[in-house]
Amino acid sequence: MRVLPSGSTALLVEVDGLDEVLGLYAALTAEPVEGVVDVVPAARTVLLVTDPAVTTLAAVEQAVRRTPPRTGRREGGELVELPVVYDGADLGDVAAHLGVDPGEVVRRHTGTEWTIAFCGFAPGFGYLTPDGEPWHVPRRDSPRTRVPPGSVALAGEFSGVYPRESPGGWQLIGRTDVAVFDVERDPAALLRPGVRVRFTEVT
Repeated sequence: MRVLPSGSTALLVEVDGLDEVLGLYAALTAEPVEGVVDVVPAARTVLLVTDPAVTTLAAVEQAVRRTPPRTGRREGGELVELPVVYDGADLGDVAAHLGVDPGEVVRRHTGTEWTIAFCGFAPGFGYLTPDGEPWHVPRRDSPRTRVPPGSVALAGEFSGVYPRESPGGWQLIGRTDVAVFDVERDPAALLRPGVRVRFTEVT
């Protein structure tokens, strides 16, 4: 673990990888450190934003170093079910890459419980990691200039749902009608770090 100041009111904790991020984030959200007002996970870091009127960076660093990380994903996190029509343009390519038929890709995707590890790329875009067998799906050689909102996709070890139309290089395997980001909703992002996701097939 490496702890670095990020400005005058935040600390950036660097760890070895995503499993360590998930464990540390789970521990820090289950037992919040006094004076920490936000915990933001990423692929290999966790940012802790503090209230300088309540604590100091030195005190937060000490508390973080004393915090035993939990094992992997946060148990008991909110569970969201997303209905998906599996008709994505890249479903066949993903199946060929994995050496299975498209139906098996769907069975694996729906048979896996996913956890949002962190958010990024666009508001409401969660990077979902699988519980159990890892996925390894390459990004497209040529990114699309327009990916429709609600597109369900795979890239690397992650799955994701595009919250709005945008460019993208992930492999599209399906689509959902659920709005994963809505500024009129509280919270606006449906897929937040620590939330668990189950995909269900609809036709």
